[in-house]
Amino acid sequence: MPEPHAFRRAAEAKDLDLLREALAEDVVLHSPILFKGFEGRDAAILVLGHVAEVFEGLHYVDELQGEDSVALRFEAKVGDYELEGIDYLDLDPQGRVRELTVFLRPLKAVHAFNELMSARLGAAPPA
Repeated sequence: MPEPHAFRRAAEAKDLDLLREALAEDVVLHSPILFKGFEGRDAAILVLGHVAEVFEGLHYVDELQGEDSVALRFEAKVGDYELEGIDYLDLDPQGRVRELTVFLRPLKAVHAFNELMSARLGAAPPA
């Protein structure tokens, strides 16, 4: 079995320095809530730092690796709700994340996540 991707190791450890190393400078984070992505490493780190605080008990249950992509299935809690999700990583030639697309379910947990993240990021999330 291959070694877990650096993004997974960073997310599980809530290690923002390791997470920064795993992301390309021009990474785009596609949120499950917003249509427009967060562009750039600094914006992605800001958002992911808040996500690390909102998700309780985040743990990955599966990892699928392709030639230039990784799919990470995870479970967590948001308040009283159990949440499942997938982090889909599109990698650059150095193996860093150039695009991160996050999928979440079920809807009630997504609404709870949205409320908590909106309160943390304010009405106007970083561009």
